[in-house]
Amino acid sequence: MVHLSEQEILRRQKLDELKALGIEPYPSELFDVNFSAQEIHDNYHPELNNFQEVALAGRLMSSRVMGKASFAELMDSSGRIQLYVNRDEICPGEDKTLYNNVFKKLLDLGDFIGVKGHVFKTQVGETSVHVTELKLLAKSLRPLPVVKTKKDEKTGEEIVYDSFSDPEQRYRQRYVDLVVNPHVRDTFIKRTQLVQAMRNYLNDKGYLEVETPILQPLYGGAAARPFKTHHNTLDMTLYLRIANELYLKRLIVGGFDGVYEFSKDFRNEGMSRFHNPEFTQMELYVAYKDYAWMMDLVEEMVERVALALHGKTQVQVGENLINFQRPWQRYTMFEAIEKFTGVAIGDMDEAALRETAAKLKVGLDPSMGKSKIIDEIFGEHVEPKLIQPTFITDYPVEMSPLAKKHRDHPGLVERFEAICNGKEICNAFSELNDPIDQRQRFEDQLELGKRGDVEAMVLDEDFLRALEYGMPPTAGLGIGIDRLSMIMTNSHSIQDVLFFPQMRPEVVAQEKTQPSAS
Repeated sequence: MVHLSEQEILRRQKLDELKALGIEPYPSELFDVNFSAQEIHDNYHPELNNFQEVALAGRLMSSRVMGKASFAELMDSSGRIQLYVNRDEICPGEDKTLYNNVFKKLLDLGDFIGVKGHVFKTQVGETSVHVTELKLLAKSLRPLPVVKTKKDEKTGEEIVYDSFSDPEQRYRQRYVDLVVNPHVRDTFIKRTQLVQAMRNYLNDKGYLEVETPILQPLYGGAAARPFKTHHNTLDMTLYLRIANELYLKRLIVGGFDGVYEFSKDFRNEGMSRFHNPEFTQMELYVAYKDYAWMMDLVEEMVERVALALHGKTQVQVGENLINFQRPWQRYTMFEAIEKFTGVAIGDMDEAALRETAAKLKVGLDPSMGKSKIIDEIFGEHVEPKLIQPTFITDYPVEMSPLAKKHRDHPGLVERFEAICNGKEICNAFSELNDPIDQRQRFEDQLELGKRGDVEAMVLDEDFLRALEYGMPPTAGLGIGIDRLSMIMTNSHSIQDVLFFPQMRPEVVAQEKTQPSAS
């Protein structure tokens, strides 16, 4: 049996009393709202005598009952507004039941109510709604966490305590977090604005938004471990996609010049404040372009996102003021490693790389080939130091099985990543469109898999068949929406920009039962 607190028991008793009075605590009738709290605050002018017939709905967040007159506070999706309630107006005549038994005794903070009335300003100048009708719309059976404040007597500073601030509680009960921590709502509004700004930018360029399969018979498009499932009717193994790259490139083969997708992807790997097993990417593929062109597009698009969200290119992220104004700094991967470690690794073989990694105190395991070793060195000694948006270009061919070989530098590919605030936010290639070369790259990945690399790619015969029909020169891009949202909203953890992040199973407190007397 689930344990109920005293307050929860009391609220259930009030629920029964409401029903006994003939008041439905969860009515079905429409309550037609015509204004929001923010609209009233922004547009009410006493001299215009406007907002004389308003209907609002939301949660009851405070109540001060003073005889036959009361003040309360209603919160809707736009914000809060004060209510003035007079017993003689909402209960004309002799019947004071609604006010005395309901408003004074049976309503609780957190209940949803609907009110009608007119707007006025109090003697202290606060915009308020003079309530003439009040209706209970939904009874809250659990009390909301009450955020309290007090002033420090010495400094006059306002101190917040008893706040709903424990991260695990906030992520598990996002519905409560959104109610009692208004800044959380602002974070998710900005995330939606970020996606909309990117979508508008891409649509203005004439690219087509598409959808590709989430359940795939072969996972591909990235180096990652998949989630595995089984389709009963087809009696076949399927995988949740780790990327949508290979399907989007099939559409370029089919004749589209530019396609993009905002996609949920899934990777069965570690969790941290930068990693969630379910995450969002935007992938874009444009025919007849290359990675240098795509770098210019990324700069322009992300700069536009910053302007859309903040009205400027500078964004405060923790202690760092990050500037997305073009142009961004650019280094090749080998230049960046040499700059931050003092070691030139461009001509090293695997044995020399292992020796270098050991000197740099970078942990390795035997399954790692050259590409993984270089990636570990970069991740340990370079990536955390790149705070301002920076392009890292020209990766070793072993690190990028889907990228085209560099036109000028043998052994490298035409690839870039954008790093910002110490983490990758995007990855892009001049896409490999040579089917012979692509088959060899896949076969090299199979050999890494045999060595124990659980993130090695698999060989996709259908994708190779598509390339054999011919794919034009193409630039491809993947942007991590969650990480970019973290930066644009100054959020410390990826869980802060996901409504419902993945969590360990919750341990629910159970009511203790006493042993029976024998």
